[in-house]
Amino acid sequence: MLTLYHSASARSFRVLWTLEEMALDYRLLMVAFPPRVQQPDYLQINPLGTVPTFFDGDLRLTESAAICHYLVSRHGPSELNVTPAEEAYGAFLNWLHFGEATLTFPQTLVLRYGQFEPQERRQPQVVTDYTRWFLARLRAIEATVSSADWLCAERFTAADIVVGYALMLASDLGLAQHFKPATMAYWQRLQQRPAFVAAMARQAGHASPIKLQAQ
Repeated sequence: MLTLYHSASARSFRVLWTLEEMALDYRLLMVAFPPRVQQPDYLQINPLGTVPTFFDGDLRLTESAAICHYLVSRHGPSELNVTPAEEAYGAFLNWLHFGEATLTFPQTLVLRYGQFEPQERRQPQVVTDYTRWFLARLRAIEATVSSADWLCAERFTAADIVVGYALMLASDLGLAQHFKPATMAYWQRLQQRPAFVAAMARQAGHASPIKLQAQ
């Protein structure tokens, strides 16, 4: 059984979206965010207290982009994957890591020091600096999707899911108003995918945190 521990609209949404795109059978378990604070018993499942936590039988994975890559590679074949035999394989890997390391990381600092920390520990300058950093990195997306619908391989892939989540987070933070035209059109295409809509509905329908039991 594929099992995903997920908090609404957190990084684990990437995995949920991938599962829906691949039409795989899975169990979804919602946890309150941040689970290490809201549900300390979650530490029995993932000592880091982060989401996602994903199980494929006894295998446990905790990195969202890696889980997406794992799913399309291990539970395929899938058009969401780009194989080493394909010319776009290098670009695929680069976008997978770009979506997390370059686009999502600065937004976590914006969230932490703009919203999550107590008022006395908030850092407006950090929020400003890392917002600018994130927006500057969107130039890579704008340059690519100005002449293509998707990031690589001339099709929608897991790279679009990983990068797409970063745009989703930016939208939640009110940053979508700064998207350039091609990036905005790309983000709109992503939101129109049936699996994206299904993933949003699935998390909304399981919004109440569950009582946890260790695997």
